[in-house]
Amino acid sequence: MRDHPGPRPAPGAVDALHAEVLAAGGSLARIREVLRQHAPDESTLRSLLRRPVAVPFLEHLGATPPWSERPAVLGAVVLNPKVTHALALRLVSSLYWRDLADVARTPRVEGAVRSRAEAILQERLSELRLGERITLARLATPPLLRSLLSDPDPKVLEVALRNPRLREEDVVLAVRRDTASRSLLESVAASSRWQESYAVRLALVLQPRTPLALSLGRIRTLVKRDLLQVSETEALLPLIRLAALRVAGDQSG
Repeated sequence: MRDHPGPRPAPGAVDALHAEVLAAGGSLARIREVLRQHAPDESTLRSLLRRPVAVPFLEHLGATPPWSERPAVLGAVVLNPKVTHALALRLVSSLYWRDLADVARTPRVEGAVRSRAEAILQERLSELRLGERITLARLATPPLLRSLLSDPDPKVLEVALRNPRLREEDVVLAVRRDTASRSLLESVAASSRWQESYAVRLALVLQPRTPLALSLGRIRTLVKRDLLQVSETEALLPLIRLAALRVAGDQSG
């Protein structure tokens, strides 16, 4: 699944095309003539579509070959500030993964369209190459980040853990999962951002799959109430439970 590379449009080409598109208004005949005369490439069209244009122009691109067969163009249509709800929902399933990510994280896009983009990306995660998943982890919204925390590659995990949209509660839930991978637990423990989170440190200690050294290294950072919980958690190694009990005793003294 490839992204949409392309050269930058020639200087002035976008301005000239935009002026004529605005002049065409809602006339389909004039819209067709403008597109025929300019024959814009994808890069020029995508640059144009960052600007407000008439809804009939967007609908024409979304329904008329060759534009309707080009996911890169359709992505720009969905992201256009003038796109209608119905048109955006109709086109969103045809977009490249990168445009889906942009749709999902753009606040001015309607909530239903953003949610649909997130759902489609969830379905396509297994098709993305490693480099694409790394890039997505940098761009992703919270629902996608929750899925990316199950990725088997540490590089994806490291980027996802740095994403400012990632919420503490989602990290805690990921660490607590019975299926939490060693890569995830080690990545969370090594993250300078999440080392500061008490809830995450506690989740790591209470997770039976956390490597012994990582658990023991965090026990002294816990308060007595939580140390007693650790000492009473039968799923944990006896050494961890005993260490928690000793630290709780030290705090009492």
